[in-house]
Amino acid sequence: MIYHVVPLAEWAAAPDRPYAPASLEEEGFVHCSPDTEVTLAVVNAFYRDAPRPLLALLLDEERLTAQCVWEEAAPVPPPGVAAGALFPHVLGPVNRDAVVRIQEVQWGADGRAVALRDAG
Repeated sequence: MIYHVVPLAEWAAAPDRPYAPASLEEEGFVHCSPDTEVTLAVVNAFYRDAPRPLLALLLDEERLTAQCVWEEAAPVPPPGVAAGALFPHVLGPVNRDAVVRIQEVQWGADGRAVALRDAG
């Protein structure tokens, strides 16, 4: 499984079409993370002010119709992630049938992401 973070409103905006966030057009890929721990680090570094609820889509890499490549973060990984860690980058829209689970980011009293919980 690989993880992609997205606000609920963005994920729900076009449910009948493949998911294509702004990063796909701007950077050429969909940012993903390799596990829960790295996903939480990414949320705390880049998504603390994002609209909520904030979701983590768990993608089955083998179900993706777009190619997925693993690359180092540029210029550096977010705080809490080891140098040299590899991140999955999906090189096209995410087909919705590749999403096998959806979790919601849980927030601590200090405003930091602390866990992922199955969305219901």
